[in-house]
Amino acid sequence: MSKIAFTGGGTVGHVSVNLSLIPTAIEQGHEAFYIGSKNGIEKEMIASQLPNITYHSISSGKLRRYISLENIKDVFKVLKGILDARKVLKKEKPDLLFSKGGFVSVPVVIAARSLKIPTIIHESDLTPGLANKIALKFAKKIYTTFEDTVKYLPQDKADFVGATVREDLKSGNKSRGYQLTNFSNDKKVLLVMGGSLGSRKLNEIIRGNLDGLLKTYQIIHLTGKGLLDEKLQDREGYSQFEFVKDDLTDLLAITDTVISRAGANAIYEFLSLKIPMLLIPLGLDQSRGDQIDNAKNFAKKGFGSYIMEDELTEDKLAKQLIDIENNRDTIIEQMNSYKESYTRHDLFDKIITDALQ
Repeated sequence: MSKIAFTGGGTVGHVSVNLSLIPTAIEQGHEAFYIGSKNGIEKEMIASQLPNITYHSISSGKLRRYISLENIKDVFKVLKGILDARKVLKKEKPDLLFSKGGFVSVPVVIAARSLKIPTIIHESDLTPGLANKIALKFAKKIYTTFEDTVKYLPQDKADFVGATVREDLKSGNKSRGYQLTNFSNDKKVLLVMGGSLGSRKLNEIIRGNLDGLLKTYQIIHLTGKGLLDEKLQDREGYSQFEFVKDDLTDLLAITDTVISRAGANAIYEFLSLKIPMLLIPLGLDQSRGDQIDNAKNFAKKGFGSYIMEDELTEDKLAKQLIDIENNRDTIIEQMNSYKESYTRHDLFDKIITDALQ
């Protein structure tokens, strides 16, 4: 059996595939441990969902595409991260490294290469992120979620594997979902989620159009931390939460339509559940544009539609939702034509084969 190092962090999307693969590794008798940042979301997620996995913290710096004095400081943080990661890897002696990306993964991948530890990296978005572009130089293979991503990468290193969706996603309990929200089962449910940090603008648009939306839907609103509106806490047909973790599958089980950011892992989960989606991707003022690419790709394939956040208005949101409802059967038919690629077991077996051959 092998010993496997996992890394990736900075966002939920840079951890979620690892959360699926690590239990698979353990089930098959392999050893696993995690390398992440000292205070990143990956540390919290591993501690809460995989408490028996050893977590090693390293120094990490953010990779920026723009000129900033912080870049100088972060060069030294990355260099220290390489030394930290190298120390961990020399101690643990893994047979391979699997990296999900994010800025924390770069020093780990570089350290692994210096120790001749084979590395496989994974890219969820349509276009490769800066961290993975750098890491690719030190890795054997890069796996992609979108088929179109392969054309942006070296053909001898890139493999399309599709989305790996967590298996518990389809085990949501509808009764529990209705209980959590105090909703009935005789009216459609709209789930609104603005990402792990929430979206103030989306929150304002939803609340500003609440009377109109409640004529068609019961609304689950995941607002983001500190963004609840206490005045609406007892509004019939409207249930708001700052953030949901363990109960999300139950809420998804009763969801008919979703309004969401366009992170790759999230939208593939909605696709797997056949939930039509209205996507509000992060704009270029907040990201490199990967969510915009993801949203356009899904809209082109007929899985829903999107609105740019700087163009979002109550009127546009209402019209897009009406369009989704009018075309619901067609959207779901398109979703049914999508074939999921690798299961988590298939993907894990491929990682072992590609890394160790």
